Amino acid sequence: MSRYAYPAIFTPEKEGGYSITFPDLEGCYTCGDNLPDSLMMAEDALALVLYGYEEDGRAIPSPSTAANIPLADGEFVNFIACDTLAYRKMYNNKAVKKTLTIPEWLNEAASEAGVNFSQVLQDALKARLNLG
Repeated sequence: MSRYAYPAIFTPEKEGGYSITFPDLEGCYTCGDNLPDSLMMAEDALALVLYGYEEDGRAIPSPSTAANIPLADGEFVNFIACDTLAYRKMYNNKAVKKTLTIPEWLNEAASEAGVNFSQVLQDALKARLNLG
């Protein structure tokens, strides 16, 4: 699963902005200068932490319900959504060399046609895995 939504606690700061914590996820916190910035930072922090969980093979905890989260004065809960596949595409995009084998006649025909083998393989894998 690559799409998630978790509750985040937004705590207003005296000097402005918000501190944001995710009570269900260890080490998942951030801050923002204003509400729009805080929402963006929260989404990025959530995607980063969940991407780490996926990479490490750790179990991803279920999100709490907002009603079960204790709040201090001035705090509020907002659900933050993220897509770790989109995050991977954005930040984990280094090229990886693969060796493959195809029939010689197909190699010659594709070379004569100016086919970019890497691009064809990427397109085919995305189509096969429904990754658009």
